[in-house]
Amino acid sequence: MRHFAMKNIPIGQYMVNEGIITEEQLQNVLDKKKEENTPGKYFGDYVIELGYVTDIQFGQVLARKLNVPFIDLNDPETSVNTEAVKKIPEALAKKHTIIAVKITGKRLTVATHDPVNFYIFEDIKVTTGMDVVPVLSTKAGIVKAIGKYYSTQNTSSLLESVENQFGDDDAFGIDEESAERIDSAPIVKLATTIVENSFRADATDIHIEPFKTFTRIRIRVNGDLIELMNISNVVHNSLVTRLKIISGMNIAEKRVPQDGRFTQIVDGTTLDVRVSNLPTVNGEKVVIRILSTGDVGVRKITDLGMTVYNYERFASILKVPQGVVLVTGPTGSGKTTTLYAALGEIAKPNVNVITVEDPVEKNIEGINQCQVNAKAGMTFAAALRSILRQDPDIVMIGEMRDQETAEIAIRAAITGHLVLSTLHTNDAASTITRLVDMGVAPYMVATSLIGIVAQRLVKKICMECRTPRISTDEEDRLMGISEHITVYDHAGCPKCNNTGYTGRTAIHEILLCTPEMSSLVANGGKVDAISKLAREQGTKLLRDNVSELVQDGRTTIDELVRVTYAV
Repeated sequence: MRHFAMKNIPIGQYMVNEGIITEEQLQNVLDKKKEENTPGKYFGDYVIELGYVTDIQFGQVLARKLNVPFIDLNDPETSVNTEAVKKIPEALAKKHTIIAVKITGKRLTVATHDPVNFYIFEDIKVTTGMDVVPVLSTKAGIVKAIGKYYSTQNTSSLLESVENQFGDDDAFGIDEESAERIDSAPIVKLATTIVENSFRADATDIHIEPFKTFTRIRIRVNGDLIELMNISNVVHNSLVTRLKIISGMNIAEKRVPQDGRFTQIVDGTTLDVRVSNLPTVNGEKVVIRILSTGDVGVRKITDLGMTVYNYERFASILKVPQGVVLVTGPTGSGKTTTLYAALGEIAKPNVNVITVEDPVEKNIEGINQCQVNAKAGMTFAAALRSILRQDPDIVMIGEMRDQETAEIAIRAAITGHLVLSTLHTNDAASTITRLVDMGVAPYMVATSLIGIVAQRLVKKICMECRTPRISTDEEDRLMGISEHITVYDHAGCPKCNNTGYTGRTAIHEILLCTPEMSSLVANGGKVDAISKLAREQGTKLLRDNVSELVQDGRTTIDELVRVTYAV
């Protein structure tokens, strides 16, 4: 009886009864809804907009109230059947913001954000001739999924139309008229589609590589380059010219490297797209870096994938009011994400936080962020000197690139500031010797350093296609265990794009600068001595972290070997 009563009350009151929002928050939402009175905008939109819940949380609550299953389409673990997707035409999917996810006999499971709208299901039934089983998902998740699954179906026809229209290289000059033709051509859609498909595949970079008979387009996903498509080499010049126009490069200059940037909105997310071109023997190679702007939320330190042990050590570091905290690792290891998470943790209304970055990857409200501009003389060192006169409490430096920047940062820490920065080193212990090698006096390093976080990104094995086996003696030695256990090899299936992996997780090595460690550093201690003392004081190495992941069945021996040999 209670369940029936709960089901029939308004969603706002239901959320209050469930303890998800307070009565005061409910009233704020209702007041805002009444004030705006926007057609097509519902209670859920307002409660998410005000930040009381996320869209996922609201979706889960609504699913419980309506007694329908909830699926998170952004979750890599969520399976979507491509044959099911094809059952609903793209125009209909976009019209109702729906996507089919599963076929069971004559029943079609369809994800929707409006499961009580029966007109939608009638429309689908008439079109497909199948019975509809609704599941609830977020509107943003469905929009992204529509873009992801339908775009792949349209790419081949798009390529064909581009090749038909721009089959002749001579069609392209460098005059204004040709630039206008590029703007109106299918090449525009091709350039847009490449960025869209890459973003939906969670790619960080796009490589457009010209060869003698074709042009290969590859994307970097989970640290590996995978092929997105091959295009005719007669289209190459057209595509490169289009990219040069929108990123502000000189289309007449083909002899020297150039850099540029543009923005593009994909599935409601604004992307900051960096473009770099390089002349090669077969034409201009283009590499595109995809950066999400402030539309994507900053992670919390609890979401960084740290073990409970490492999280407690990291949290203790951030409580120290002055000194230097360093995050180290190779390019693309998630250092900036960790720094942003740390800033989100310690940036309070009563402190002045200033950052110097190259580039500013995410806009964080309440924090003063500066962009490096070397051409204008705004280097890390120059910016750092200036911001120290801006009365900061916390300073974040994107990277300690040289002795000058390192010395200014460390002096700032000694004089009472909390300084966060990154370095490119292999592990935590070598970070200290790297600072000394850069020319910073050992006693200054010892005096200022609070702690070091070394990290890597490890690929997570696909749970759908992993294959079990018993570990060998050599593998047991690598994992630091004395008996054989079940380990998993990656295989490959449609869900993981035949890579055997889905997503990545971070592993960490956290060194605390204790009085004993400071004394060792001040006396010029070497890497081996620093590493030994760190282990004695409880630091778990990167290989220890990845070994635990292998033993838990979350990654492979291959990843363990890669990380082990990297450090």
